[in-house]
Amino acid sequence: MGSMSPQLTDSWMLGPLEVPNRVLLAPLAGIGNWFVRLQAKRYGAGMAVSEMVSSHAIHHNNERTCTEMLRIHPDERTVGAGGPISIQLFGEDPAVMRSAAARVAAAGADVIDINMGCPVPKVQKTGAGAALLANPDRAVAVACAVREGGGLPVTVKLRSGRRAGETSGFELAHRLVAEAGVAAIGFHPRSAAVHHKGVPDYQLAARLVDSLDAPVILTGGLSEAEHVREAFQETGAAAVMLARGALGNPWLFEQLLGSRRQGPSREEVLQELGWTIDRAVEHLGQARATRYLRKFYPWYVLRLELDRQAGKRLQEGLQMAETLTEARNLLAILLRSLKPLGGETPRSQAGFCYSLT
Repeated sequence: MGSMSPQLTDSWMLGPLEVPNRVLLAPLAGIGNWFVRLQAKRYGAGMAVSEMVSSHAIHHNNERTCTEMLRIHPDERTVGAGGPISIQLFGEDPAVMRSAAARVAAAGADVIDINMGCPVPKVQKTGAGAALLANPDRAVAVACAVREGGGLPVTVKLRSGRRAGETSGFELAHRLVAEAGVAAIGFHPRSAAVHHKGVPDYQLAARLVDSLDAPVILTGGLSEAEHVREAFQETGAAAVMLARGALGNPWLFEQLLGSRRQGPSREEVLQELGWTIDRAVEHLGQARATRYLRKFYPWYVLRLELDRQAGKRLQEGLQMAETLTEARNLLAILLRSLKPLGGETPRSQAGFCYSLT
C-alpha cells in the first residue's frame, strides 16, 4: 500500500474476493432486501449486505424466508461497480448456523456475514446478536460452523460491547480472526445498550484497525459525506459501511465515490421513490407492497425538504393511501408542481425508466 493512504474509490481484498471500492451498504434489519441492495449498487456501493436472516428459519425451511429473504437479483452483480453480495445470518446454535450457511451459499451469496451486534432484546434473548459478545467461546464456534457450512469468506458485524465502557467486541474480534479465520470485521464502536444513540468511539475502532490481522469495516453514525470521510481517515478502516444514513439517500454513495457533489433534486428523489415502489411490487405484489412501503416513505419525504405543512400533508397522505395508485397519484401531483429537470436524465437513472402515474 506504500505511504499513500487508501481512497474510498480504491479496491481492496476481502479474503479471496476483490471489492471494487470501500463504500458498502450495511445490513439493515427488516429493510435490506434485494432491491434495497440493488439500489445501493446502482449508486456505486462496492458491496451490499442483506438484512439479518434467521438461521433457524432457513434450517427449518421456512418458505417466505427462503424465497424472499434469500432472493438475489442478477442485476446486483452487474449494475454500478458490481462487487460481492453478502447475506447476513443471525443465530446462536453452531449446527443450525452450519446448515443455514450451506443454504445461503447455494442461493448464490459471495460472502456470509454473522450478526453479533444486534441490540434488540428478542434477538439477544435467544442468545444471538449482541448476546454472543458475552459468550466468546460460542461466538467462535458459530463463526467456525458458518465457514465450514458455507465454504465462503465470513465477516462478522460486532458492537464494541454490550454496555457502555465494555470492550468485549474488541476482544472477540481478535479471537474470531485468529481462531475462526474470519475474513473481515464490521465494527460498530457503540455499545449495544445505546442502540443508535451516543457518539461512536472512533478511537477504539482505530485501535482495532492497528491490532487486527484482517480488514476492519467501520459502521455507525455515518450519515454525512464529510463526516464519513473524516471517520475513514481517522480510523484507518479498510472500508465504511453506510446504514441508516443511506435510507432514502442512495446519493450518499455517489457523493463519497466522487461522482456527485450536491444532494439530489426533488425530481430525482421522486423518481427514486417511484423506482422503489415498482421494485416493492415486483418483490411482494401490490397488497403487501402497499403496507411494506409505509416505512420507506418518511425517508424520501424528508429528502424532499418541503415546508413543514406540505411535508406533513404528503406524509399523512402516503401513510393513509389504501392502494399504491393513490400513493403514486399524490407523488405525481407533487412532481407536476415542480419545475422540469431541463430534459436531462440523471446519469444514475439511465436504463431505469418507470412512471410515477
